[in-house]
Amino acid sequence: MAIQDSTTLHWNLQSLYHDDNDPNIDRDKLIVKRANLKFIKKWQQRADYLTKPKILLQALNEYEELEKNFGRSGKFGYYFWLRAHLDQNNPQVKAKYNQITEFAKDLGNQIRFFTLNIAKIPQSQQSKFLRYSGLKKYRHFLETSWAFSPYLLSEEVEQVLNLKATTSFNNWVKMVAQFLAQEERNCLDANGKPAKQNFSQILSLLSNADKKIRDDAARAFNDILAHNVEVAEAEINSILADKKIDDSLRKMPRPDLYRHLEDDIDSQVVDVLMQTVAEKFYLAKRFYQLKAKLLKVKKLAYHERNVEYGQTSQTYTFAQAVELVGNVFTQLDPQFAQIFHDYLHLGQVDVLPKTNKQSGAFCIYDLPTAQVFVLLNFTNKLSDVTTLAHEFGHAINNELIKQKQHALDFGTPLATAEVASTFTEDFVLQRIWQEADAKMQLSLMMSKLNDDVSSIFRQVACYRFEQHLHQQFREKGYLSKEEIGKLFQKQMQSYMGEAVEQSPGSENWWVYWSHIRRFFYVYSYASGLLISKSLQAKLKKDPQFIEKIKQFLAAGYSESPSSIFKQLGIDITKEEFWKEGLQEIEDLLNQAEKLSKKLGVL
Repeated sequence: MAIQDSTTLHWNLQSLYHDDNDPNIDRDKLIVKRANLKFIKKWQQRADYLTKPKILLQALNEYEELEKNFGRSGKFGYYFWLRAHLDQNNPQVKAKYNQITEFAKDLGNQIRFFTLNIAKIPQSQQSKFLRYSGLKKYRHFLETSWAFSPYLLSEEVEQVLNLKATTSFNNWVKMVAQFLAQEERNCLDANGKPAKQNFSQILSLLSNADKKIRDDAARAFNDILAHNVEVAEAEINSILADKKIDDSLRKMPRPDLYRHLEDDIDSQVVDVLMQTVAEKFYLAKRFYQLKAKLLKVKKLAYHERNVEYGQTSQTYTFAQAVELVGNVFTQLDPQFAQIFHDYLHLGQVDVLPKTNKQSGAFCIYDLPTAQVFVLLNFTNKLSDVTTLAHEFGHAINNELIKQKQHALDFGTPLATAEVASTFTEDFVLQRIWQEADAKMQLSLMMSKLNDDVSSIFRQVACYRFEQHLHQQFREKGYLSKEEIGKLFQKQMQSYMGEAVEQSPGSENWWVYWSHIRRFFYVYSYASGLLISKSLQAKLKKDPQFIEKIKQFLAAGYSESPSSIFKQLGIDITKEEFWKEGLQEIEDLLNQAEKLSKKLGVL
């Protein structure tokens, strides 16, 4: 695979450590521990920083320096996390990473007092700190800390809640995931031959172009879910009970409030988003009606909703993908292209699939002083090109934040975490459309619409399912698998409509849906993509708007998403804003319907 000589296809972790046995690892563990304990010893028994703004500034400056350079696991935690994803079955790497996790958890519990104490500064005293000019750079850090204040418990109780999470939540969720991962069934493989397939392989076959293969995969998949639904029933009721206990202790007025506080998003914004998207569910129904017609069926079986229409089988070498994405980034903004090429040249991208490497793709950051890394599994498909663009949206976002923000504001609120990635991905996809013939364009349009429907309408339906799930559990005390299944199917049908059959077995598909175990996380897919689409539309009208987009991308945690967008002249609390993004989807759907008729395929 020949590309520029200065480009490397593998992660270069030398900026962290030379290898797994680098003696600097043990040295750095000692340095990190000493730095944390020094901070703890200095501030744990003091209360003056909670009453005097000047002293709080000193404490926060020291805390920010600690977070910038060390955190709780330094560079060594980051290094072994990366190594574990390159070599998942290496027991030595797993063991070292697990030891570091315990090391970090212990330090985290010891230092927890600091942020808890700040959060509990009385409301009557808060304005005094906000007026102090020296604390201006920490203003939003303080505001978000105080937003949690009414729901925080004593330090001892917070530690108990943190410790019991493993047995009351994590182990339950991990158990179901492991049971599913261990399942195997005989079914047709991708070549149409009978073979024993594991759960992940069966899942990938559900959208196979060959109906015989996907129907057999669905039979096997539904059998696995049915086999595990009773243990999943016990699991989901247990973690719902655990959530109810936590919310009750914290006096949370609604089950999703903790998520909103954690994500620095107003509940009003999420509520408006949910309502606006739900009112446009007819767009998803129109899409599935179009897909059913194009595939020449009266109804799509539940497992067929993601079946690809047409052919998007064009292949790209990695060099071609780099050239395409690089050109699009250059047109958007030269700094985007510079970050892209720097990562490739400095070994911050691991490109090719290999044995024991983590599947999929991600962009990961840790300490602000450490490099950001991107993992890919590039196999020359069109989707690999858009994935490259997607992950580098995250990378660009992270780099801009690193350049502008201090360590306490380094990161992206979940509500906007997918904005940059979908923004860059969509522009690359649009470039590919421009170079395709009409038949290929229709295939790409249908593929994009499928992704948008899944990311927006499906996730909003899932969020509403979660809301009903928590509400009914709290009313009844326990929900049977049948009750959960009915709730699930009702919400899924609400956006799919009559063109998708709620096939037998689909009532159990909540069993494997990991998102609902992260409690109210899925709204962020919809919010991120719709914000992205709105920004894309504004940029197409005014190329100079890229500077405001970069301003947003560099903001990190320095302001709430609502405040950041208000500075750009955008109000995300209004349904009109969300309708702008939904209009982009309706326009694309109209184009697909029109092109389908023009090509005579309806």
